Amino acid sequence: MSSIAKQWYVLRTISGKELKVKEMLEAACNNNPDLARCISQVLVPVEKVYTTRGGSKVVKDRVLFSGYVYVHASLENGVESFLQNTSNVIDFLRSREGKKQPVVVPESQIRDMLGEATRREEENADLYNDFMVGESVKVNYGPFSGFIGEIQEVNREKHELTVMVKVFGRATPLKLDNSQVDRE
Repeated sequence: MSSIAKQWYVLRTISGKELKVKEMLEAACNNNPDLARCISQVLVPVEKVYTTRGGSKVVKDRVLFSGYVYVHASLENGVESFLQNTSNVIDFLRSREGKKQPVVVPESQIRDMLGEATRREEENADLYNDFMVGESVKVNYGPFSGFIGEIQEVNREKHELTVMVKVFGRATPLKLDNSQVDRE
């Protein structure tokens, strides 16, 4: 059997439903081998963002391109119709001139987009993990909340800090997660 030529296409979706569309398309491919031959990859670029919730920092995925899902597929044998009629999908991204054919996204743009997502994720991780020895911090979570101390050790791989705080007049080392402290 000959291999089917696949290209990258963009599906316009309801904003906020990108991951749900991806999940549904992947589930359909797992249940239907013919569909799986025509759709090889469904992509929703996300970046990890660090936010504060309940006094601690939380890692959350944020969709980079709201309202768009990228699909590597061959639009043969009714696949175009299947993709268009998937729940929460509005339509393909189409050219302005003809409005007939879905726009094909070059492979190089997909690689650049994935590289950009990785770069942004690394930048966010660095912002979250840039504490230095000797820096003064305030504990924001746990039994020592409100205590001010000085960083003695930084473990970047584990996102941990050793902070020296004064408890009853004595210097006491605390092992804390980066999310448990704020800069003073």
